[in-house]
Amino acid sequence: MNDRVVLTSNGASELRAELMRLKSFDRPNVIAAIAEARSHGDLSENAEYDAAKEQQGFIEGRIAELESSLSIAEIINPVKIAQEGKVVFGAYVDLYDTEQDSNVSYQLVGNLEADLNKGRISISSPIGKALIGKHVDDQVEVIAPGGKRIYEIISVAYK
Repeated sequence: MNDRVVLTSNGASELRAELMRLKSFDRPNVIAAIAEARSHGDLSENAEYDAAKEQQGFIEGRIAELESSLSIAEIINPVKIAQEGKVVFGAYVDLYDTEQDSNVSYQLVGNLEADLNKGRISISSPIGKALIGKHVDDQVEVIAPGGKRIYEIISVAYK
C-alpha cells in the first residue's frame, strides 16, 4: 500500500485549521458534555453519555489521523511543477462531458482533501488517474462506478 500523503498548500492549510478546531473547540466541548452526562447519575442507561463518548472517539481518531498525515505530508505547488500545459497534481481542469453535453470543473488533489461538493477529486480516483498527464483537447475515457464516460479537456490552469 502506498502511504504517501500529498496535499496542495490550500488543502494542508484547511487540514491544519480542522485540526486546530478539533483540539481547541470540539475536544473541550465533548469533554464538557461527558462531564455533564456523568453528573446525571447512572451511566448504564444514559444516552447522552453514550453519544458523547462516541463523539469523543470520533474526534480523537480524526485528530490522530490528521496529526499523522500532516507530519508526513508532501505539499506540492502545481505552479512549481514543470507542467507545460498538462494535467498534474493540483491542476484545475475544465472538462466537457460528451455523454451529458455539459461542462464540469475539478481540481486534482490528494485523497485527504478530495471533496466532490467543492470540485476536488482525488488523483487516485478513476477520473483523476485518467486525467494525469493529458493536455487541452485530449479526450479521456473513464470507467467509473456509474459506467463509461468520455470527457474532452477544455482547459488546464495552475493556481
